[in-house]
Amino acid sequence: MERTLVILKPSAIQRELVGEVITRFERKGLRLCGIKMMQLDDAILSEHYAHLREKPFFQRVKNAMMTTPVIVTCWEGLNAAAVVRNMTGATNGQNAAPGTVRGDFCVSMQENIIHTSDSPENAVVELNRFFKPEELFEYKKCSFDYLYANDEC
Repeated sequence: MERTLVILKPSAIQRELVGEVITRFERKGLRLCGIKMMQLDDAILSEHYAHLREKPFFQRVKNAMMTTPVIVTCWEGLNAAAVVRNMTGATNGQNAAPGTVRGDFCVSMQENIIHTSDSPENAVVELNRFFKPEELFEYKKCSFDYLYANDEC
């Protein structure tokens, strides 16, 4: 099984979409392995968004991510990073397909509800950035036997 990071951004908090977004991942069959609310600061955001450092909107993105606390979650499932990315939709909400989180809940590039890891490799790095090992949990999800064929896992 693969794990991936999902951050519910300030736009999700302010618009009261936390439960709706979490419900979508639960209904898909992903296992919630960790969840916490935290206030992000400039240091962690500079690390997290280092790939945007040279972009003119870098500081604006960091400022937006500090306006309220965020909900940081870890989800697990077969190809979890790809599954979550598909469910999330295009980064720009105006281009996101209906039925995706962004397609249903946003019309902005910045205020786009959610951050998701873009690959299994980056998920490992990002999960380590936001969670201590003891904050992620293993448990048997009773429905797994009905989500996957016995040779898929």
